[in-house]
Amino acid sequence: MLLRRDRAMTGVMIMLDVAFYAGRTGTVNAADIAERAGLARRGIEPLLQTLSRSSLLESVRGPRGGYRLGRPRRDISVTEIIATVVNVDPDADDGPSGDLFQKVLDPFWREEDETIAARLRDVTLDDLVRRAETAGLRRPLSEPITFSI
Repeated sequence: MLLRRDRAMTGVMIMLDVAFYAGRTGTVNAADIAERAGLARRGIEPLLQTLSRSSLLESVRGPRGGYRLGRPRRDISVTEIIATVVNVDPDADDGPSGDLFQKVLDPFWREEDETIAARLRDVTLDDLVRRAETAGLRRPLSEPITFSI
C-alpha cells in the first residue's frame, strides 16, 4: 500500500469526490472529478473503470451520466478502495533484492503496511465526507429544473 501511494491516494480521492458531490442518487462526470482533483482525465479513467468493475462505483450512461457510489458510503472502507486500485502482485519482481531487503526492509515494510491497513479498515467514505463538511467544504446547490418553450 505505501509503496504505491499515488495510485492508492488517487483512488481514495476519486471515491471521496463521488461520495461528496454525487452520493448514491446523483452522478458526477469524469471531467469534473479530474478538474476538482487537479488531475488529467485520461489519467483517472483506468481507475474509474477499475472502481466500476469492482462495484464500488456505478457507471451511468446518457446526457446526465457519470459515476455514483455502488453502495452506501458508510459501507465502503478506505482499505477496500485501496485494495481495489492497487493490484499488489506478491510474485512481481519490481523491487530491490538482497539480504538487507529480504531480511530487514521487506519484513519491516510489511509490518508497517499491516498497521496502516488495520487502522484504515475502520475509516469509511462516510467518515471522510464528514471531515470534508467539518473542514467547511460545501457541495454545490442542485440546479432547479427549468422548462422553456
